[in-house]
Amino acid sequence: MKPARHWAGPRLVQPASVGLHDSDMGEAQSCSRVRESRLENLDGLILLVFPLSGPAMTLISIPANPVPDNVVSGTIKASDGVELRFARWAPPTRRKGTVCLFTGRGECIEKYFETVRDLRDRGFAVAMIDWRGQGHSARRLRDSRKGHARDFADFELDVEALMQHVVLPDCPPPYFALAHSMGGAVMLRVAHSGKRWFDRMVLSAPMIDLPGRSTTLPVRMIVRALRWLGRGGQYVPGGTDTLTGTGPFLDNTLTSDPVRYARNAAILAEDPTLGIASPTVAWADTAFRAIVEFRAADYPAAIRQPILMMAASHDTIVSTAAIEEFAYHLRGGSHLVIAGSRHEILQEQDRYRQQFWAAFDAFIPGTPLY
Repeated sequence: MKPARHWAGPRLVQPASVGLHDSDMGEAQSCSRVRESRLENLDGLILLVFPLSGPAMTLISIPANPVPDNVVSGTIKASDGVELRFARWAPPTRRKGTVCLFTGRGECIEKYFETVRDLRDRGFAVAMIDWRGQGHSARRLRDSRKGHARDFADFELDVEALMQHVVLPDCPPPYFALAHSMGGAVMLRVAHSGKRWFDRMVLSAPMIDLPGRSTTLPVRMIVRALRWLGRGGQYVPGGTDTLTGTGPFLDNTLTSDPVRYARNAAILAEDPTLGIASPTVAWADTAFRAIVEFRAADYPAAIRQPILMMAASHDTIVSTAAIEEFAYHLRGGSHLVIAGSRHEILQEQDRYRQQFWAAFDAFIPGTPLY
């Protein structure tokens, strides 16, 4: 690794060329990532599939959120050919295994640099991807701000790609998963399918259900009808092109910590192409189908994976009650509700994050108990 050059402006951590490469600190380059494209027809629309190139493989570093040391980043391909950006951090000297860190909807690798440091301080290597359609992984729609997904099963292909191309070849066992919100929903599907890549999973505010009446049958039928009518690539009714996490702090429902909220907004201000806006009709349709599956009485009982779920008492993004009910029926699971926290527990005030990490340390073997 070459030493970083220190300067006042934002930086990109960028590999020398496409593939799996050690990262180096370099000056910002053009944000254009479209070298060529191919046409596909999906949900009644003609879509452009953008391959990754150049800065799409970079990690964005700003003074308030520098890239943690000892990183390797690049791109990998899922089994269906979708290109994904990844990053992995080597374990400290006292290696204890690897934590695979999975983000929520609308998030990117950069948002979790602080969490990466927390995990490495605990002795773990860390591996991450940007989900397809997010961060600097490939996006399917011409309007790249739309939070689009064809099928939740596609995200499981992303997990498999990370494990096969990054974690199993280059990261020390044992392996653990830490996932937030939508990432938690994907991990539950992975566990339910019987794949046992991870010894244990910790899920932060997993998206098991949405609050209120937002997933009732009439709402689901409207969304399904819109998709049947070929509108899968449109924003959900009421959706906008405002990037998630960039509005005024006082209006946000994600975190009560103004400093961390401002830091995350600054990441998107530096590179708006990392963010996404409201979800599409197709994303909502496939998310609703996953939620209905979670509601089946025998779904949690079929999971043999040891899982710790942590919910937030002031969560208005996902249903805390659904998390508690699901965890109650897990054979090898437990849960904790962090009083006062909003949805993004790992982006919250220290008094809430400390509770999260205390539970994590008690659940994951080999972590220190303070």
